[in-house]
Amino acid sequence: MITFTLCLLALIAGYFTYGRLMERIFGPDDRKTPALTKADGVDYIPLSTWRIFMIQFLNIAGLGPIFGAIMGAKFGTSSYLWIVLGSIFAGAVHDFFSGMLSLRHDGESLPEIIGRYLGVTTKQVMRGFTVILMILVGAVFVAGPAGLLAKLTPESLDTTFWIIVVFAYYILATLLPVDKIIGKIYPVFAVALLFMAVGILVMLYVYHPALPEFWDGLQNTNPDAENLPIFPIMFVSIACGAISGFHATQSPLMARCMTSERHGRPVFYGAMITEGIVALIWAAAATYFFHENGMEESNASVIVDSITREWLGTVGGVLAILGVIAAPVTSGDTAFRSARLIVADFLGIEQKSMRRRLYICIPMFAVAIGLLLYSLRDSDGFNMIWRYFAWANQTLSVFTLWAITVYLVISKKPYWVTLIPALFMTCVCTTYICIAPEGLGCSHVLSYGIGFGGVLVAVVWFFVWLKRQKTGLR
Repeated sequence: MITFTLCLLALIAGYFTYGRLMERIFGPDDRKTPALTKADGVDYIPLSTWRIFMIQFLNIAGLGPIFGAIMGAKFGTSSYLWIVLGSIFAGAVHDFFSGMLSLRHDGESLPEIIGRYLGVTTKQVMRGFTVILMILVGAVFVAGPAGLLAKLTPESLDTTFWIIVVFAYYILATLLPVDKIIGKIYPVFAVALLFMAVGILVMLYVYHPALPEFWDGLQNTNPDAENLPIFPIMFVSIACGAISGFHATQSPLMARCMTSERHGRPVFYGAMITEGIVALIWAAAATYFFHENGMEESNASVIVDSITREWLGTVGGVLAILGVIAAPVTSGDTAFRSARLIVADFLGIEQKSMRRRLYICIPMFAVAIGLLLYSLRDSDGFNMIWRYFAWANQTLSVFTLWAITVYLVISKKPYWVTLIPALFMTCVCTTYICIAPEGLGCSHVLSYGIGFGGVLVAVVWFFVWLKRQKTGLR
């Protein structure tokens, strides 16, 4: 428990120290925000800071910080280290700057921000890539909560029934103004999710289970360690609890509702640190479960149900499960909403009228339904979609980090704060697509060689560009 406690304190300290440093580097001021200058009653709506934080937290806290952390716990103590260092130095920085750049540029969507700093070609690629990722998020975040709801209700209300209900909710949340559904129910969902996290945290100290410590070593404890090396598999498995490209697609949604740039650190950096704490709690709880029951169980929802009912009792377990359900549901709906806004920005379609919103949403939902039907028909369909989503998610964070790095260089600010995470995640994503079975399936040696080679190319490219940039500024 010593390592767990130190990690928990480090996350909190990171918000007040490194988070403040990031705030000083960006330099928020008192200029009017898009919520005030472009108010449209649909997407640009001023909201209170506490409400925006709750929405941002739920937007980014999907299945990742819970299910991802549970699967990541199989890798041992290194999972704690990645959650802490990833959240403070990569994920929260990534979320903060992407949100603040959107806020500074009239609430631009992520592909527009990336294109602004990495060029028109990259912007066009990112438009398509990001919309596909958002649809994947919407599809994978239907089956998980639907399955958990089916466990809590009579047999007549099976998984298929709840899939229809969740998807119907997604349609409404995507089409209606942000303050009609999202702005009203998210604070309630956030309370449920935070209750779950706090409840599990308290019980960790009550039961005081034997958890791995740093001095025990960072060896891979996964039962399939030979095929699932810590690098890069763990760094993709634990995504939303450390760094996630999906988060940068959600930050512009809240940038369109903020009334002051000075709220950026608590909303963007703070939400990511909170998510890291949730991931750390579930990684510790999962370690306890694996210690008691072995590591054969791979269904995260079974582990969540078992832990919450054992530690929090029937009523507390139900409330905790509802919190777990709320997390993916509230990420799925805003994923579709982000996709709508990205397409609207790309095509220049105003979004005040319902008719124009439907032009974008009907084909988008049709594709999502097709993916969902595939995942239900094929026994491994969901897992396959999830793995592709996980890699695409982290790849998007790479492009976002590089765009922020270019912004920092152009603005004559310390660019190393995102350059280092950008290089690391470039190596992770390149190596993963080479080594993963759903990728190229290359040998470990070849995959690592390609991964580190990719980093070398990125380093040379960046410093050649940096030299030209400095020469051009003289």
